[in-house]
Amino acid sequence: MTCIFDRYCTFTQRNKIIVLQHSFQILIKEELQKERIILGIDPGTTIMGFGLIKVVNKNIELMQMDELILKKYSDHYLKLKLIFERTIHLIETYHPDEIAIEAPFFGKNVQSMLKLGRAQGVAMAAGLAREVPITEYSPKKIKMAITGNGNASKEQVAKMLQNTLAIKVMPKNLDATDGLAAAVCHFYNSGKTTVGKSYTGWGAFVNQNKNRIG
Repeated sequence: MTCIFDRYCTFTQRNKIIVLQHSFQILIKEELQKERIILGIDPGTTIMGFGLIKVVNKNIELMQMDELILKKYSDHYLKLKLIFERTIHLIETYHPDEIAIEAPFFGKNVQSMLKLGRAQGVAMAAGLAREVPITEYSPKKIKMAITGNGNASKEQVAKMLQNTLAIKVMPKNLDATDGLAAAVCHFYNSGKTTVGKSYTGWGAFVNQNKNRIG
């Protein structure tokens, strides 16, 4: 037979559970309504493409999409400096909560691969210097997220982004849409257990890339 005290305890526990559930629902609702800005970067020493999106209530809108033209400069180290400075400028201007960056595509040309890796590295260094979480995505994963086809062309990716974000005027070069695609890919993968390589700061980067540090 259950005594009055036992019934009171059960009633109190149930009330506590209801209150906790209600508080949890409020927190989730507030989190969903919170704005989030994602900066996407397609690194390169000829053109660096980038795009910014704002996420509100699981909806995305285009904030900015542009490119840094570097082919007019002959000094490779000057190009790296300009990539770093532009990334810092974007961070300080738009205050992104996260950065999504396209990982280098390792082809047969070793010199091109090295230059692309350096371009990605300085862009990542700028984000890490400002303590903005960074996630790398392979080109195939980005294409898959945007078009459903990991072997899609740049033109197909650009067209899908144009339809998704209702972009009226498209950029001259597709590097800008590639940068935007990285940001949208990150949005689509938000909350998933496995996305890409993520870094929250220098310590995380060093721990995950010990083989790249001499």
